[in-house]
Amino acid sequence: MTSLGAIILCGGASRRMGRDKAVLDWGGARAVDRVAALARAVGAQALVTAGADFGLPWVPDEDAMAGPVGGVLAGARFLGTERLLVLAVDAPTVTVDDLAPLLPGGGHYEGLPVPMVLEAAALPVEAQAGWPLRRLVERAGLAALAAPEGALARLRGANTPEERADLLGR
Repeated sequence: MTSLGAIILCGGASRRMGRDKAVLDWGGARAVDRVAALARAVGAQALVTAGADFGLPWVPDEDAMAGPVGGVLAGARFLGTERLLVLAVDAPTVTVDDLAPLLPGGGHYEGLPVPMVLEAAALPVEAQAGWPLRRLVERAGLAALAAPEGALARLRGANTPEERADLLGR
């Protein structure tokens, strides 16, 4: 059995949401705690938040201004696991069923670089913190899977208060 580690990308405060998405309440729990619980539910033996400390193990991004790839690289080094589950903190409505197709062979959903599952050995040696996530996905050779019917909004997460209300059913 290969070891699975999870990296939760925490992008910081959101002007549109009014505060950090990681601490927004989603059904009685902080978004970051819901995402961490999801990672554990699908078998992650260890997890790390990339970019900020929310009371979980964490690593700073390689370059705080460069984007999420630096967090993936820093998280991978910290975890040292064979496989990596990469999740966005602002998609706390992702479910175990959403992740199930990614786990056996790795991959990502068409049009959505995260969530993704990849072999740590597939991380490109030339990867840089400033790369777009899409370039990392392509260079790592991840399979693109079709998103489950009706799951796109849930996988993408909420970027505005209106989207959050819709995902919470309010």
